Amino acid sequence: MKKRALFMSIAAMTMAASMTSFAAEPTELTVWVSNELHNSIFEFGEKAYNEAHPDAPVDVNVEVYANAEMAEKLLIALQSGTGAPDIADININYFANYCGEDCQLIELDDIVADVIDDCIASRFDIYKFNDHYYGIPTHVGAMFTYYNMDIMEQAGYTIEDVNAIKTWDQYYEIGADVLEKTGIPMTAYEVSNQRPFWPMIVSRGGDYLDENGDVVLDSEVNIDTLNYMLDQYNAGVAVQAAGGNTSVEEFWTAMNKGSYASLSMPSWFMSRFINYMPDLKGKIAVRLMPIMAEGDASVVGIGGTGTAITNQCENVELAKEVLSLSKLTYEANVNIWTSLMFDPVRVDTWKDDALTAPSEYFYNESPFTLLSEYVEGGGEVLSPNNKALSADAQDVVNNSAMYNAFLGGMSAEDTLAEAAQELRDKQY
Repeated sequence: MKKRALFMSIAAMTMAASMTSFAAEPTELTVWVSNELHNSIFEFGEKAYNEAHPDAPVDVNVEVYANAEMAEKLLIALQSGTGAPDIADININYFANYCGEDCQLIELDDIVADVIDDCIASRFDIYKFNDHYYGIPTHVGAMFTYYNMDIMEQAGYTIEDVNAIKTWDQYYEIGADVLEKTGIPMTAYEVSNQRPFWPMIVSRGGDYLDENGDVVLDSEVNIDTLNYMLDQYNAGVAVQAAGGNTSVEEFWTAMNKGSYASLSMPSWFMSRFINYMPDLKGKIAVRLMPIMAEGDASVVGIGGTGTAITNQCENVELAKEVLSLSKLTYEANVNIWTSLMFDPVRVDTWKDDALTAPSEYFYNESPFTLLSEYVEGGGEVLSPNNKALSADAQDVVNNSAMYNAFLGGMSAEDTLAEAAQELRDKQY
């Protein structure tokens, strides 16, 4: 009897071990990203999921591709019905391409509904099509103006003077004085990209497309904004960004050596400062972007990556939970700041110690004090309209419109009329 009991005990343990081994076999999820830095988002989600489900773990495999390459590869995979990942990080420049009549992304309304009241809703709306959410935002992408206080102080301006800048008129009036006293232009414009033109028009209620997806690139407010920028450019207060845009080494080198007194770029550019402009440590003060007139939005969300689940995913509910743990929970949003320096979409995290801690690089301050005060004061955070022609609209502005206006000698009216017509030809 004792031998039989021992045999049964050993058999039971063997079976239990076998079952545990079987249960612990991880389910694989494949994620495509176009920025290796985003790996940390999904590593965080994988860890959180496995801690919550030790008996049914997940193995998240992240594959990194160049932005345009990934967008094309994903489109081909979805159209062919095979080869797509479970989850894909899709840059806002391309997101609308996947949300036509035959959308091959999974609706995410349920996991969005759980958190939307704690978040900046407009950042979710850019991935909303036909009243359904198909992408989870990565950050707010709030526009800031970054001031090189060494240059500002050289021209006689203190941090209190910078704090008092609220409008573009004030900004450029001081900029003209800075140029006269130091020989350094106040700012740089991208001529092969779209900043600060895009955030400036969105702040005023303008955009490339309206909420119905119709082309409004040549609207009066857009023309007026571009004319205003051209006035500053022609006066030398603003100049062409070295290399044509702010995402190239040539520009980072110029900014690092003090070629511009300030720069208006989204929040995610903070990581560029830290990684590529070491000589500016402690010199850069971060402030809200100026506005044209009272009633305009001081905070505009620009850029972004929407994380989607494809219809080729075989474990949709699992993918949703991992996605939620990667990007939607309070802890995930804190991680997005601490690991990537992206401003998280959950407003309730903005007062977390991890976010309010002063940054040695950025003038020993935290930008979240500014954002919290703005939102708590009733300020609106606007985002562009993301519609069917959004990718084409950004292409035409990046590839020709800004060049034509600032380097090609075309008027603002002709520049935007030509660009708008190119888009309308695609629309009809």
